[in-house]
Amino acid sequence: MARDFLGTGGRPPHPEWPNGARLAISFVINVEEGAELSVSLGDERNEAVYEIVEEVVGAPDPAKDTHFEYGSRAGYWRIMDEFDRHGFKAQMNCCARALTLSPWLARDAVARGHEIGCHSYRWERHAGMAEAHERQIIARAVREIEAAAGVRPVGWHTRSASSPNTRRLLIEEGGFLYDSDAYNDDLPFLAPAPGGSHVVLPYGFDTNDMRFQRGGGFNFAEDFAHYCNDAIDWLWEEGAVAPKMLSIGLHLRIIGRPGRIAGLRAVLDHVAAKGDIWVARRDAIAKHWRARMDLPPWPDPRPAP
Repeated sequence: MARDFLGTGGRPPHPEWPNGARLAISFVINVEEGAELSVSLGDERNEAVYEIVEEVVGAPDPAKDTHFEYGSRAGYWRIMDEFDRHGFKAQMNCCARALTLSPWLARDAVARGHEIGCHSYRWERHAGMAEAHERQIIARAVREIEAAAGVRPVGWHTRSASSPNTRRLLIEEGGFLYDSDAYNDDLPFLAPAPGGSHVVLPYGFDTNDMRFQRGGGFNFAEDFAHYCNDAIDWLWEEGAVAPKMLSIGLHLRIIGRPGRIAGLRAVLDHVAAKGDIWVARRDAIAKHWRARMDLPPWPDPRPAP
């Protein structure tokens, strides 16, 4: 796969965000609880990426299991309360197995007006997957998310690295409006696709609560808020001439902790007070970008509300 180090060469297209917004912000709430590798759920090993630096080998790990369970049992409700305060809508980046185990969460998020996206079946990398296996994983993830949520996901994001086949398989399987398997820009862009073009919405690991874990640099709620609000302010200033997009990543079991949730509140309050910001679901941003790039209307596979 050819790499592009130039992009738009310092001359980004004007996105013409709705109502003349100087910045589009996408909040991505990752739902991974129960999709992490877990011997207790029949997986080949236990997940090693969480706040305790220890992997239990060959046996169930109740420390890891209950750590992830905190996200759906407690963190989810705090996060939803904060978004409801301002009426902001997010993309729920959902692993299919997480929603299969907690279908109530999927239905509740849909009822609140949030987008349901696909974060694969398990919380795992796709790098190195055999093509046939990856195709099966994508199809299973879509099928199980739709069964749990009642809506089909149209956005995709792979944990960590995708495979060289992932984007093509998303297009061939059909029904995907966009993916977020890129970290290389402050605006959406188009990737070549069979029969046309595919929208890519870059994601970010810096404006992300994952940095509360394992030396990521965030220790207190204000660390998260300070960093994210600095990014918002900088892009808002640039937006007077060249509006951009910002993704802010959240996790139920991370920002949903009582010692961290104030950081999210501070960011949401800052966005609400700033003005001239479009807080949007990722599917809305991707549809807007298609129209801005003069692509034909996307055939949405989801039924009309």
